[in-house]
Amino acid sequence: MDTAPFITTVLVPALTQGLVITLQLIVLAAPFGLLLGIGIALGRQYGSRGVSVLCKLYVIFVKGCPLLLLLFILYFGLPSVGITLSAFAASVIGFILCNAAYNSEYVRGAILSVKDGQMVAAQALGMTRQQTIREIVLPQALRRAIPGLSNEFIYLIKYSSLAYMLTVIELSGAGKLVATKYFAYNEVFFAVGLVYLALVSITTAAVHILEKKVAVPGLIS
Repeated sequence: MDTAPFITTVLVPALTQGLVITLQLIVLAAPFGLLLGIGIALGRQYGSRGVSVLCKLYVIFVKGCPLLLLLFILYFGLPSVGITLSAFAASVIGFILCNAAYNSEYVRGAILSVKDGQMVAAQALGMTRQQTIREIVLPQALRRAIPGLSNEFIYLIKYSSLAYMLTVIELSGAGKLVATKYFAYNEVFFAVGLVYLALVSITTAAVHILEKKVAVPGLIS
């Protein structure tokens, strides 16, 4: 097998198609996972007792349930109760649910790091509890949670490969199909690894820029 024609006519087109699917999974799952995670963190910290308990139970369930099992439940289990999802939709929903649970822990930890005195001071100045959370506490918490949230985003990039278990031909799935067909396992999986490395490196650089952009002078070195 000639290496150059294999790379240009087979490997690159296949991995490109798989990369597009991987990026679609990430772009759809990441923002909703973040928003849901913030909501869960706020629910645990500031919600009523019932809401707080429900949010805590959700986090415990998702953290204790392997992601692959969660995907199987969504794709293979839900049809038994009349809910049928496509493989792509089940993958996105599973990633959102998993991503949100871990994001909520990072955000909640960051919320706890904001001193209670700020809440008291803001309310003494006439701000409502909701205004204080939205305008004072949450912006600080999100800034402090960036490192943890970025780690979870990187995890999302990597565990998006599990979508292949539901027949979604994303990056790693496309690589496996090519490797199996042409018996070029080392070359293909090395190339797939380089693509994931590039995605993670780009994310790391972007997060570094974001941290500098939102840093408060005098508070973060």
